[in-house]
Amino acid sequence: MNPTPPNPPRLAARMRDIAPFHVMELLQKARALEAAGRSVITLCVGEPDFPTPQPMVDAALAFIRKGDVHYTAGLGLPALREAISGYYAERFGLDVPASRIVVTTGASAALQLLLGVLVNPGDEWLLPDPGYPCNRHFVRMYEGRPVALPVDESTDFQPTAGAVDAAWRAETRGLMIASPSNPTGTVLDAPTLANICTRVRTLGGHVVVDEIYQGLNYGCEAHTALTCDPDAFVINSFSKYFGMTGWRLGWLVAPQAYMRDIEKLAQNLFICAPVPAQYAALAAFSPQTRTMLEARRAEFARRRDFLRPALESIGLRIAGNPRGAFYLYTDVSSASDDSHRYAHELLDRTGVAITPGLDFGENASARFTRIAYTHEVPTLEAAVERIARMPR
Repeated sequence: MNPTPPNPPRLAARMRDIAPFHVMELLQKARALEAAGRSVITLCVGEPDFPTPQPMVDAALAFIRKGDVHYTAGLGLPALREAISGYYAERFGLDVPASRIVVTTGASAALQLLLGVLVNPGDEWLLPDPGYPCNRHFVRMYEGRPVALPVDESTDFQPTAGAVDAAWRAETRGLMIASPSNPTGTVLDAPTLANICTRVRTLGGHVVVDEIYQGLNYGCEAHTALTCDPDAFVINSFSKYFGMTGWRLGWLVAPQAYMRDIEKLAQNLFICAPVPAQYAALAAFSPQTRTMLEARRAEFARRRDFLRPALESIGLRIAGNPRGAFYLYTDVSSASDDSHRYAHELLDRTGVAITPGLDFGENASARFTRIAYTHEVPTLEAAVERIARMPR
């Protein structure tokens, strides 16, 4: 007697619109190759290779040894919110009260909180394409409609006020932008950012600015959207510049009028951010830690300055002006007409893992890959030598 076949899973309709993160398939394959004894160079993951700065580790250990590890308030540890407020004052000369700052379980949680408060079913949100893929999925998760705003090299892969104006519709409620950008590493200059914020405000919408790579700037000063638009919603993170990826800690700055509702949602979804991580982050702003972080930024600049001309010397053009983060958005059309296939073939043939453009949208994605310079220069040099062996 044949067993009754199981019923198919009854998934929410939204899951049809949530795409997989294709780079994770590559990463899984890369790890399998390594386990089988292959030499693999992984340039596909957006994670710094540096360890967490020791002052942060020491601060977390000192807290944990006391054994008094309990929930904080939903908005975060008061001392850490004050420290972040002090960071804005010291670095940017801005008065950002701690009462407007929410400590979150990574920048992803900050986006979920914010969009949970702002998005109604059917609301349209403009998102640059190419851009970080999870952003559009977060909008869809709250039954909003993500709308791609194509950007290209003519504007350094960043939107303009004119492009936003042309794409705005009656159903549009906001714009999400990132500076420095993932995947391109490009940076919005202050005047362009101010024009965008002014135009969106005039249209009656919200501006959400992803600043999680803030501080990782090369040849240009770091700035924040809060300078030109005090009412912007700003997302930041301890993962990139501060090097705390696995600690899962970020923050959100929001207008005071929204804070109570953000707090309610945080209490329901997360209770609070990881408490040892919050105590670790208290050491993030110390002079000792900042000296270490600036040395790391200089090292990232050195890697970028090696890798960019090295890739171009073997026929892979770097698109845009990568002045931030730790990525090069690389045009591989001289080697393949399908960057997704190219990324898999590159891994299979040479053991180098990079991210296909498909992960970042549909705008000319078959031409591009993202390459992360999150290894030391000798490893990057070896990667370039391997990539050069790929047939043209």
